[in-house]
Parts: sequence; C-alpha cells; structure tokens
Amino acid sequence: MPPFSHSLDRIGVAFDDPHAVAHAGLLLPATLAQKLSLPALLDRHVDLGTAPGHAHVGLEAMTVVAAMLAGADSIDDTAVLRAAATGAVLGHRLRAPSTLGTFRRSFTYGHVRQVDAVSRAALARARAAGAGPGGGPLTIELDSTICETYGPAKQGAGFGYTKVRGYHPLLATRAGAGDILHTRLRGGRAHSGRGGASFLRETFARVRAAGATGPITLRADSGFYAQAVVRTCRRADVRFSITVRLHPALRTAIASIPAEAWTPIPYGSSAGTFGFDADGHPISGADVAETTSAPFGTRGTPVRLIVRRVRPTQDSQLALFTEFAYHAFITDRAGDMLSLEADHRAHAEVETAIRDLKEGAGLAHLHSGRFAANAAWLTFAGLAHNCGRWVGMIGLPDAVPARTTAATLRRRLFALPGRLTRSARRWTLHLPRDWPWQALFGAALTRLRAIRASC
Repeated sequence: MPPFSHSLDRIGVAFDDPHAVAHAGLLLPATLAQKLSLPALLDRHVDLGTAPGHAHVGLEAMTVVAAMLAGADSIDDTAVLRAAATGAVLGHRLRAPSTLGTFRRSFTYGHVRQVDAVSRAALARARAAGAGPGGGPLTIELDSTICETYGPAKQGAGFGYTKVRGYHPLLATRAGAGDILHTRLRGGRAHSGRGGASFLRETFARVRAAGATGPITLRADSGFYAQAVVRTCRRADVRFSITVRLHPALRTAIASIPAEAWTPIPYGSSAGTFGFDADGHPISGADVAETTSAPFGTRGTPVRLIVRRVRPTQDSQLALFTEFAYHAFITDRAGDMLSLEADHRAHAEVETAIRDLKEGAGLAHLHSGRFAANAAWLTFAGLAHNCGRWVGMIGLPDAVPARTTAATLRRRLFALPGRLTRSARRWTLHLPRDWPWQALFGAALTRLRAIRASC
C-alpha cells in the first residue's frame, strides 16, 4: 500500500456509486437464512389477515432482521439497507421503512405467537445444520431484563422493582453458545418469576423438538426461586440450579453449618489481602459449604443447598457491619460441591447475551406505543441475534470463540464495504484487499453454502 500524505481537504465526496455495498458481509447471515428457509417459514406461519401490513410477511420480517444485524435499532434505521446495491447481497427485495412501520403495527399478540413458532422451527433447522448440542448436555440460562422506555404512552410499560419505566422481557439462552432459545415480552410491572413456569415449559419443549436428547440443566437467579419453577423442571426431567433469597429461616440454616464444613476456594482478591490465621495459613477470600433445605416450606422436597460466603474487602463499608456476605442456591444435581458452585457462578454469562441483544440486535429501544408491536420487535431481535451466532457456530465452529460479541462479528464479518459487479451473467462481490479477517469470511461462506437447504 503506498504511503499517503496529503490534506484531507483535497478529497472530493460524491454519493454516486450504484454498485457500492455498505454491509457486504450480510451475505453470510443472508445465506444462512436462505438455507434455513426463514422467509418461507414466516410466510407459512404468520398470517396478518387483512391488516394493512399483511402482504409479503417474509420479505418485511427478513428486512427487519437484516437491518438489526447491520446495527439498526429503529424502523427508520432499516433504510441503511436501501443504499445502492446493498440489498443485492440479501437475496430478497427490501421494504421501505414506512412499509415496515405499518407491518409492525399490524401485529396482535396472537401474531407474535406465530412468529414464536417460526423461531422454534428455525431453532430445529439450525440444530440440524450443526448449531446444537445434539445428544450432549445442555444448560439453559433463564433471566429477565429491563428495556427502558420514555414517556407514558407505551402500552404495558411501567415501573418495576428497579424503579425504571419500561418492559420486563423473559429470556432463555444456551450456556456456552449464547443463542436465544425463547423470548417473551411482559409489562414493566411484572416480577421476575411471573410467567416463568409456563415460559419454561415452552422452552423445554422447544429444545427437545430441536433435537436436544441429552441431559438438560436450568440455571437461574433468585427472581425465579419459586415452587412452580422447580415443579416444572421436575416434571420435564430437567435438573435445576437456582439462587435462593436469604430469608430468615435460610439464614438460620446457614448459621448452623459447622465451621469445619467450610472449604476455602480461590475467589476475588488474592488470599494475602485477607491475612493469615493463627497457624499462619493464608485466609481465602471465600468458602463453600453444603447442607440440605426443604424449599417453599413443608411442601418442598429436600434438595442440596450450596452456600458461598465471601469476606468483604477490608476497606469496604460492608466490612464494618458483617464478617461474611452469603450467596446460596438450591440444586438437585449430583456431583462435587465445589464444581457445582463454580458452575452456578457461570450463570453470569447470560448477561453477555442480553448485552448483545441490546447493543447488537436492535433491542436497545422498544419504540412503538403498542405492546404487540414491541413484542414482535423482541422476537425479530432474537432471530437476528441467532442468525449472527449461528454464522459463527456453523460457518466457523473452531475459529470464533463462544464469547465473541455481536459487535465483533459485525465489525469483522458483516460491516464490510464492497462493490457488486456483473460480467458474463455472473455477479461478483468485490471486498477490500488485505482485509484482516478475509480467511474467516471465506471459510464461513463455504461452509454455509454447503448446508442442505431446508424445505
């Protein structure tokens, strides 16, 4: 590359290239969507009746999904796909933002459930293409989040326990992979556990139908510490690991654990920060012990209660009031106590999927005043997120780490500038020479094109 040394004032600007492609890398998720027949699935399952946006459901929905992968977080942002020849790499015609707005407002909650059926079928097809656990163990992460809104005109939005106005959707993700297994939008006043049992029943049915034949484990925080959730897991033959609320009876049970039952673990600050005991041994930052508990009063079946106690750092305010902070969870899994405790802590990885939905798949805002329109937007965000994750799982199974963020995938693979030309009746997409991730792009495209197309 020749060196450049000139004033930037000398560079002229002209928006006049009809062959330019702003997000040429969308060829990868678009190829995957075509192989999974997502547009046909949407046309087959979603029937908007005579609503104004009822025509061409597959085209309109896939335009929204592609725009989300390009970074759009509103209907107006979908116009990014209509620049020059960008739409040519998507394999379908694009719809105008005004048309997409009408399309989204045509949804009722029943139509959202129809899109749920599409995402369930897409999950099964992606598993068949190589993006699934198959007969191996599967861990489901259950969580909820807050989608903040502004103004009182949003249907169903309200102030929840966080004192933030918004919606409170439920999310189920796959541990270690980050793809979305199921979503459900709820009003802002919904408690974390509200609707959790029915949501889980649907999630378990989805993953079983998608080919997950191995053991399943549910990990969840204290918002889902409820008898209905545990009962649902047991009926579905799913193991559980759920954080518990530290109510007085539980604190009494923890206090009765003998001192010799606590096992030190490496955690947080180095052991030297907490000093040494009378025998000169370093004091660990945390300890773990186990007892049994009958959750939910006399109606509960005794289960394992694993407790981690953490010493506050010496200069923190918490150290003035207590010697330990306690974190406990119940589980019906067999295995070593320390391994189970470390595994339960890994539930925090669900926050990565939530962040990617908000920053990488258009869920930063829910703009419509209609609850069903926002619920549809959430479902489309899940489809967009999964298309991005599945490109990595299927196209680059050994080259893209599971923790790779949506922003990284977009920067390296999707947001490529390109130029589309045609010669001898064949299209060629010209991409930047010396692109650092050129080999990854080529390998992913080859694998995705090798997928046998779904009917």
